[in-house]
Amino acid sequence: MKEKLLGKTLPELRELATSLGLPAYAGGQLAQWLYQKRVTDVESMTNLSKAARAALAERCEVGRTLPEEVLTSSDGTRKYLFPTSIPGQYVETVMIPQYEDGSEGGLARATACVSSQAGCKMACRFCMTGRGGFHGHLSAAEILSQLLGIEEAEQLTNAVFMGMGEPLDNWEEVSRALEVITAPWGLGWSPKRVTVSTIGVLPKLKRFLDESRCHLAVSLHNPFPEERAALMPVQKGWPVEEVIALLRGYDFSGQRRVSFEYTMFAGVNDTPRHADALARLLRGIECRVNLIRFHAIPDSPLRTSSPQAIAAFQARLQKSGITTTLRASRGEDIMAACGLLAGRGLHKDNTADL
Repeated sequence: MKEKLLGKTLPELRELATSLGLPAYAGGQLAQWLYQKRVTDVESMTNLSKAARAALAERCEVGRTLPEEVLTSSDGTRKYLFPTSIPGQYVETVMIPQYEDGSEGGLARATACVSSQAGCKMACRFCMTGRGGFHGHLSAAEILSQLLGIEEAEQLTNAVFMGMGEPLDNWEEVSRALEVITAPWGLGWSPKRVTVSTIGVLPKLKRFLDESRCHLAVSLHNPFPEERAALMPVQKGWPVEEVIALLRGYDFSGQRRVSFEYTMFAGVNDTPRHADALARLLRGIECRVNLIRFHAIPDSPLRTSSPQAIAAFQARLQKSGITTTLRASRGEDIMAACGLLAGRGLHKDNTADL
């Protein structure tokens, strides 16, 4: 099997170049072809000699994966289905457009919601991805393909690692992808354009905070440990109290932000008692709470909170000094909204029975 060039860092590309008998600076040329000119084959790298291209092609391929299907929502959200190197497994990537005036007159932002794993180990009770079980980690090439392979690739303004999987459970490949995305020799994005979501994988969370300047989003969903454990089994291994204690050692008053994701379940986590406990838990952290309407999944006893309960919860948090927003629900009609990704295509059934 050939090596994939996509996902390699600049030092790795330089090392590859010298191993092929090329000058080290050819590694920089490779990076430019891969990440700035975004070629899909070695033959297109025309400032390399024909002999160099032949030697490179014999050992390596670009490694770009293309989507097999795309669905478009009534609100303009698009969901792409990508094959993976994991036998029989697919992942979904969501492109969320935001327009200047709420119409399609002028595109203000285009955000890619990127997957990092096929399936997920975390088994959160409210997530379709977790229901399907864990099937494998995506490579950095497969992660980057989601940003480079969608039709809106050139229009993207932001990326959120909030698709299928737990990004910090696949930290080595995710960190490699983040380096490519934000490095001057890579895509050259500001870290402020990228947000990584996690349920709180403590060992890797510290590495993320120390090694990356990208924004952080923590899936919290309940401030009470026992109640959170009923929704999120990970609470038993990495308690939210320890996650918050770690975050208190970092500064989020500057360019890097931390937000907390809070999906609203009727009668489960939407009471004044929960709002007050959440405010106490987060007191002193410069942060934002994003309230998310629960998107019902089959055979789940959970139900979304009423608009009145969500509004009252938001008002109570804001009165306590916690900046709180209600995230707009996008792409629900094509199963592209939060918690609904399952790696299924129109004509495929590649996940475990849900």
